Amino acid sequence: MDRDAADRADRVQAYLSETSVLMARVAAECAGDILAAADSLTGAVRAGGAVLICGNGGSAADAQHLAAEFVSTLTLDHPRPAIRALALTTDTSLLTAIANDYGVDGIFARQVEAIGRLDDVLLGISTSGNSANVIRAAERAKDLGLGVVALTGASGGKLAPVADVAIRVPSSVTAHIQECHLAIEQLLASLVERALYPDPR
Repeated sequence: MDRDAADRADRVQAYLSETSVLMARVAAECAGDILAAADSLTGAVRAGGAVLICGNGGSAADAQHLAAEFVSTLTLDHPRPAIRALALTTDTSLLTAIANDYGVDGIFARQVEAIGRLDDVLLGISTSGNSANVIRAAERAKDLGLGVVALTGASGGKLAPVADVAIRVPSSVTAHIQECHLAIEQLLASLVERALYPDPR
């Protein structure tokens, strides 16, 4: 193996090792908050509410992915009814209209105002915790009496203090935070699904 190939292989090993170590820290340090978030989402759905999800960039993709897991299914091996969830990141006409009329910082808050109801929960995803439009959505949700769950990095930024439950991945590296967010989101979907629709005994 030449030097360049060896260096690249070392980078692969180092990167994935960092991911593995961080995932272990999330399991050790964030389990309580993950369970509290799952309870919040489960309670909302049981009460007839919905899970509203928002984020920017990769976190917008996460919002859509998680909504799909709730509405469709995690696995066909566990059939269950659809779970009410909506990503606030998908309607380009609506997003661009709000951005044009009220500014980009209002794109999620305006939707929360339009469709949010008392039994709903807003799940805001921001690696920094400082995404202005996610923070405004969380603040609007609180004003309207909705629950708020946040997924952030270590600092929590300005979003975590607004949330009822904040899951703070113990890292400041955006890529690794996003990897952990995806794992947490999959876990939340599984926990909510099994709480609402347990395996038949």
